[in-house]
Amino acid sequence: MEREVKVRGLLVDPTTNTPIVLLKDLESEAMLPIWVGPFEANSIATEIEKVAPPRPMTHDLLRLIITQMGGTVKRVIVTELRDNTFYALIEIEIGAEVVIIDARPSDAIALALRVDCQIFVRDEVFIASSLAEEPQEAEASVEDDEDEVEWPEEIEDISDYRM
Repeated sequence: MEREVKVRGLLVDPTTNTPIVLLKDLESEAMLPIWVGPFEANSIATEIEKVAPPRPMTHDLLRLIITQMGGTVKRVIVTELRDNTFYALIEIEIGAEVVIIDARPSDAIALALRVDCQIFVRDEVFIASSLAEEPQEAEASVEDDEDEVEWPEEIEDISDYRM
């Protein structure tokens, strides 16, 4: 089963300084953080903020190619979390044919924002993500308290961590 999500925001992991795109399930309070590269985070941020670059960036170019070839991006799906790596698919409809493209979630999300299509996450990804977080929390409790970095308690606090 899949859950529709929306991009809730971008923030920076205070421990690793790595950008995170935060996806929120529309039907519950579940959140899915996906660590992304700085260039992909920048691409997502420019689209969220509706900043128009003077020339098409990579994800803008991808959108233009798909539409010029008569295609429509129907949806993107975060399909799997394996060995701490997320996987995604992009569904493109060209005429009566549906083409499935393997993609990094960051690229799929950046494209989805540009074409205004739905983003989905499979239930297994939410489950795998929550299981992957449990051992890390146990390890963190063993570390010294002075090394701890505070994460926002509530989602509204994320604005302090924006890129």
